[in-house]
Amino acid sequence: MESELDRLIYDWNRDGRAARADYRAVELDDETLRDGLQGPSVRNPPLDVKKRLLSLMDQLGIDSADIGLPGASPQARASIVALAKETTRLGRLKPNCAIRTHPDDVRGAIEASTEAGVPIECCAFIGSSPIRRFAEDWALDTMLRSVETSVFTLAKAGLPVMFVTEDTTRADPETLVRLYETAIGAGAKRICVSDTVGHATPEGVRNLLTFVRDEIVRERDVKVDYHGHNDRGLGTINALTATSLADRVHGCALGIGERVGNTSMDQLLINLQLWGLIERDLTPLVEYTALVAEHCGIPIPPNYPAMGADAFRTGTGVHAAAVIKALRKKDRALADRVYSAVPASVLGRQQRIEVGPMSGESNVIFWLEQHGIEATRERIERMLSAAKASDRLLSDTELRTLAS
Repeated sequence: MESELDRLIYDWNRDGRAARADYRAVELDDETLRDGLQGPSVRNPPLDVKKRLLSLMDQLGIDSADIGLPGASPQARASIVALAKETTRLGRLKPNCAIRTHPDDVRGAIEASTEAGVPIECCAFIGSSPIRRFAEDWALDTMLRSVETSVFTLAKAGLPVMFVTEDTTRADPETLVRLYETAIGAGAKRICVSDTVGHATPEGVRNLLTFVRDEIVRERDVKVDYHGHNDRGLGTINALTATSLADRVHGCALGIGERVGNTSMDQLLINLQLWGLIERDLTPLVEYTALVAEHCGIPIPPNYPAMGADAFRTGTGVHAAAVIKALRKKDRALADRVYSAVPASVLGRQQRIEVGPMSGESNVIFWLEQHGIEATRERIERMLSAAKASDRLLSDTELRTLAS
């Protein structure tokens, strides 16, 4: 139902003559603990942190999580077993793991699932683009035999299988048809389209997924996933575009991952919520992103959307004045939206008014009131003069000294 506040915003995202984007609520798969950890600058967090992240994913309504590569090492396999067991304590989150279409990886996945006592979905992948096949000297017939054997063995062991083509967004249609048909024939119940090098545009995502739906899936009981990277800065919009045709979309906390990273799961969730496609408590995103920043060694940039330190912070006079007027009306919802597209309260955060070179008198008065200090003319002028002479926002300590 439209609120009084909604009627104060004319929304060109929804109104107008252009065709409305047909985004949908879809399943979500979290790749933070697998593809996310493949980022060159990323640290591997301790097991207890990984378990906490699984719990937060579950609280956020994420459906599944990739918990590692069993073929990477004995340590990786042990971690997968422990994390798979952890998912049995959660509400909805189910585990999966990534494996090559190689006998060693297939065997490792089956053994990990058996040891955990949990059916771990196996995401069996192989490169598909002409450039990759040329670089690797791969023959398609050999690839097809590897796919068929791997998928059949996993399905026979009773494990759910998703077949993944790497670099799908640069692969030719003929090769994709043969690879996917082989995997589906061998028992795969999901197939995954991957923008492995971040090549795709939104138009490319729509074209490829439409092809997969029309030419491969057709009326069969096979689900389609989309896995995207952010090399062209299109990770979030490509993932949103994919929701119109895919059944499940992948992402990572803070968009970490190979090279410049993956689709940002936090940004994807926020946009789905703002679009009205999901209705969830998103306050766990604060801890979810903070844990990844701290334990993976990836600091959150101050200007990072919604989760950055500056997302709901301003020292600019015109902006601050509008927020302050809303706060004086004792209307937090109005204050949240008058100069922000993302309501801070949705994330359990607050608008912050600070004082700096772009500030006006209202910033100083509001700061003084918030700190229980009388807003005398002398104080206001002294603080505003210092702020105008500064090259940055003043700290609370500096402002208290000026107010003394």
